[in-house]
Amino acid sequence: MTDAFTKLFAQMMASGQEMARAFNPALEHFDMRAMEKLVPTMPSDMLEMWFGKTFNREGLDAKTRLLLTIGAITVQGAMAEPQLRMTIRQAIAAGATKREIAETIFQMSMFGGLPAMQKALEIAQSVYAEEDQE
Repeated sequence: MTDAFTKLFAQMMASGQEMARAFNPALEHFDMRAMEKLVPTMPSDMLEMWFGKTFNREGLDAKTRLLLTIGAITVQGAMAEPQLRMTIRQAIAAGATKREIAETIFQMSMFGGLPAMQKALEIAQSVYAEEDQE
């Protein structure tokens, strides 16, 4: 790697850390190298895309991006329950209200169907209950 590329990559990683703080303060110390150890086949360019370019683009704040992600997971039938739970928690940490999350899920009923909406709302309710207990 050239010095310029190394510097650029370091800036991208710092930008990713900033994005993590915006999404959820608990992700502030997220270590990309730990992810690579866990999933060694995950290419660095995928990590760079997710945390460097895609989620750090200007135009949308973290809360809006997370609400969009909730919508996308809902439309897929809410089959990715762990990911939906995590995204709902992150959306709350980014400032989304329970009403905004519910409205996002409800809006997706037109695209993913009523069963997908119902499942996603059930998941959201259980996340809210967990949050209330903490």
